[in-house]
Formats: sequence, structure tokens, C-alpha cells
Amino acid sequence: MKFNQIKRAALIGAAVLATLGACTFAFANGDVPAGDNPYGLSALWNQGDMVAKATLFILVVMSMGSWYVIVTKFLEQAKMMKQAKAAESSFWTAGSVRQGADGLTEDSPFRYIAEKGLEGADKHVGMLASIDFNTWVTMSLQRATAEVQSRLQDGLAVLATVGSTAPFVGLFGTVWGIYNALVKIGMSGQASIDKVAGPVGESLIMTAIGLAVAVPAVLGYNWLVRRNKAALERVHGFGNDLHAVLLASNKK
Repeated sequence: MKFNQIKRAALIGAAVLATLGACTFAFANGDVPAGDNPYGLSALWNQGDMVAKATLFILVVMSMGSWYVIVTKFLEQAKMMKQAKAAESSFWTAGSVRQGADGLTEDSPFRYIAEKGLEGADKHVGMLASIDFNTWVTMSLQRATAEVQSRLQDGLAVLATVGSTAPFVGLFGTVWGIYNALVKIGMSGQASIDKVAGPVGESLIMTAIGLAVAVPAVLGYNWLVRRNKAALERVHGFGNDLHAVLLASNKK
């Protein structure tokens, strides 16, 4: 990933952090209008205990992590698709595989695969010469393609984890809020609405936040996996064509 892409992702993360920090500071200092909902987010932060605040913090971190992965992976995939078009337009018109690889950018996965193919062809000497050239080149290209695929899948596990666990983290906050409501009922000896409205409101907010964190993570995961599949089809196609070229060059 280029420096400007990393910089853009960092700016997005910093903006999210700054917004969350400002909201948290306002909630902590009670800087909310008097007419606001007394059982909203500000009440959750001001009146919640350490368990409720820790649960909310975990959900915020999970949300930030999932959005960071979605943005960075999208930029990485967009860059790779652009590199695929460059490889299709310039690589195959070069005089040799070496010249075609040199014409691609250094961070291009297609250049990496081409160089690994050339490296495999050059190393077909000594004990390795006992292996069929076709088999050896195929193995070299498959290893290079697998490494590119592994890099494309980096970060997707974060989205899968957030999507599967965020609802349960929110559910934990829900259970804790209901527990606090029951404790207040037991201590007061009466189930008046003013005793239970706050804790029950906290529990409902936790449930909503858990779902709000999980849904984008799941949708982002499915979307990025679909884009990864399209990018890998270009990579596999390039590797197969390169395999045929290397075999033809060896027979000359």
C-alpha cells in the first residue's frame, strides 16, 4: 500500500477518534442540553458503572477496527485492479518476461509473480533439474499466487470476528443493564418506572450498538470477499498465461 493510501486511512481513523473523544468528553462533563433524552447515550456514559463503560468502549474499538479494515482493504483492492489493467496493457507487449516485469511498478503483485516465475526457471538446475520443468514452474507460480492471495485476505478475519462477536458483546451489556435494574428494584422494594428506566434503557442501547457494529462488519466482509474473488481471477489468469509463456521460452 502506498504512503498516501496509508495516510488517508490514518486520517479517517483520526477523525473517528476525535469525534468519539469529543462526544465522550461532552458526556463526561454533562455538556448536553437540558431537553435531551435523560436515558440516552449521555446518561449511559454518566450514570453507567465501569462494566457498562468498558462494554461500550469495546464496541467502539471494534467498530473503529472494522471500518479501518473496510477502508484500507478497499483502497488496496482498487490499487490492485488498477495494477491488473496496467499489466494487461503493457506486460504482454514487451519483448521478454524480464522486460515486461521491469515495466510494472515495484509493489505490483503481477510483477512479483513474474519475478518468481523467472526465478523458478533460472533455479531449474542441479537437483532441481530432476524435476520436470513444467512441474517446477507450476509450483513456483502457485506459491507466488498463494502469497498474493494471503495478502489480499489480511484483515478479513477482523471483520469476521467483529461481525460474529459484536452482537454478543452488546447482549452482555443488555444482561448487565437488566441485572442493575433488578438490583434497584430489590433495594427500593418497588418496581417504579424511575428505578428501572435508566438500567433498562442502557441495556437496550447496548443491544442497538452491538447490532450497529456487527451489521457493517458483516456487509463489509461479504463485499470485500466478492471483490477479492474478482481480483484473484485476474491474478490466476495472469499466472496461467505466464506459465504458458515460460514453457514456450524454455523450448526455444
